[in-house]
Amino acid sequence: MGFARTCSVALVGVEGVVVEVQADLEPGVAAFTLVGLPDKSLTESKDRVRAAVVNSGGEWPQKKLTVGLSPASVPKGGSGFDLAVACAVLGAAERIDPRVLTDIVMIGELGLDGRVRPVRGVLPSVLAAADAGYEQVVVPECTAAEAALVPGISVLGVRSLRQLIAVLTDEPVPEEEPDEPGRPDPMLAGLCVPGAGVGTGLSGGLDDAHALDLADVVGQTAARTAVEVAAAGAHHIFLQGPPGAGKTMLAERLPAILPRLTREESLEVTAVHSVAGMLPPGKPLVDTAPYCAPHHSATMQSLVGGGKGVARPGAVSLAHRGVLFLDEAPEFSSQTLDSLRQPLESGHVVIARSAGVVRLPARFLMVLAANPCPCGRHTRRDDSCECPSSVVRRYQARLSGPLLDRIDLKVEVEPVTRSQLAGHGTRGDSTQTVADRVRTARERAAARLAGTRWRMNSEVPGHELRTRWPAEPGALEVAELDLEHGFLTARGLDRVLRVAWTVADLAGRDRPSAQDVALALQLRTGVSRGVPMAIGAVT
Repeated sequence: MGFARTCSVALVGVEGVVVEVQADLEPGVAAFTLVGLPDKSLTESKDRVRAAVVNSGGEWPQKKLTVGLSPASVPKGGSGFDLAVACAVLGAAERIDPRVLTDIVMIGELGLDGRVRPVRGVLPSVLAAADAGYEQVVVPECTAAEAALVPGISVLGVRSLRQLIAVLTDEPVPEEEPDEPGRPDPMLAGLCVPGAGVGTGLSGGLDDAHALDLADVVGQTAARTAVEVAAAGAHHIFLQGPPGAGKTMLAERLPAILPRLTREESLEVTAVHSVAGMLPPGKPLVDTAPYCAPHHSATMQSLVGGGKGVARPGAVSLAHRGVLFLDEAPEFSSQTLDSLRQPLESGHVVIARSAGVVRLPARFLMVLAANPCPCGRHTRRDDSCECPSSVVRRYQARLSGPLLDRIDLKVEVEPVTRSQLAGHGTRGDSTQTVADRVRTARERAAARLAGTRWRMNSEVPGHELRTRWPAEPGALEVAELDLEHGFLTARGLDRVLRVAWTVADLAGRDRPSAQDVALALQLRTGVSRGVPMAIGAVT
């Protein structure tokens, strides 16, 4: 009788569970039994592993073989267990010393010819192995750079099962034939989801956004100010205006003015995109704010996450630490929009399924864009709208009050005039100039919040802002009157105070003044408070 064990990782959402892969050989009729709640793709690994071992020069044991995946109560899926199963079988057959396999975590799919193919979710898998105390991992060669992002882990990238056997048995490592230059690499197919490109609105990192200049947006002083405040404090924003006014242009340029992700944030974002199969080719670490723009026909599962079996990340998780842009927001279903309430408040999504409960990160900056009415011509200055008042009210009511109460900034985007398009007006600040101001404001906020669990103004509870970091005396008087008159809710007052702190950080003030609060109220309610809609003009 032979026995060997090694380890792999099962992913539950974006979190990993280390799984012990055990192989047992007993005398009897040759058979291969796989136990431990495997799914269909994992059950099929029996044939892949057998063919890979034989084609790699190994001898398949003609005995009763049982492979167990422990803990057996955790559902396991995917083809990433192939490498661990093959090595455990070879260890039980004494082709590999079983003692060598005990403390190694193996992740990878096997081709029938013995090549090691990449799988999605390598980074969260290696993070789970590191948290469990393992120091050695074996991954496919093309994902070794992704696995090496985890500190304190020794990563071995292999191209074939033959190479791994040689390394584990101290034999000469065979050289694999290189791929022909210019030909597509079929090994990369395991890292991508079909159709997951920039055109779908589900891109891992919108690098093209950095080529879009905010100065290209004509006019829209109020909207540009709101976008800058939103970026500086991570405040959610609602842009309402007629078609062609520049709402989408502003949203597409927002990721470029956000600061680059920190190392910790990059690992969080990369882990989500690795599980979703949306890592940019050749770029294992996502270090820029992601941008996600789902179509208004998106289902609730595609937006917040879900699917059969264990839930997979949705658009809100793909936009983690970045921008979620919902264009034509009233066209989304009411149930889909209301499902955003939890992530807007908590920064994560909890999805309960029969296979288990999954917690997915979802701390994003949301941009809603909408026309004022179905025809788009309903404005305060123009009466060319042909929609009946009842239709306008019904259209605008598709965005529920509780959802809009969680939006910090509400701005009406005015139509662009002919003189503005002709370039007669003043050209706005460039993306680089605004990005520098945003970075400085975030640095001021981070210095003030040092020693706390918060990093941005939008994350600080209102109670802390009122007691620990109070505004100037009398600065909140107008906002408190609005609360008494019912124009603001208690949540709305807290959000006004957070925006006021962001305005103060952008203006370089130590704490919010009455003008900062007035501008915050103006940005939230759309009602003029007698202050200019420009940060530099507030004195």
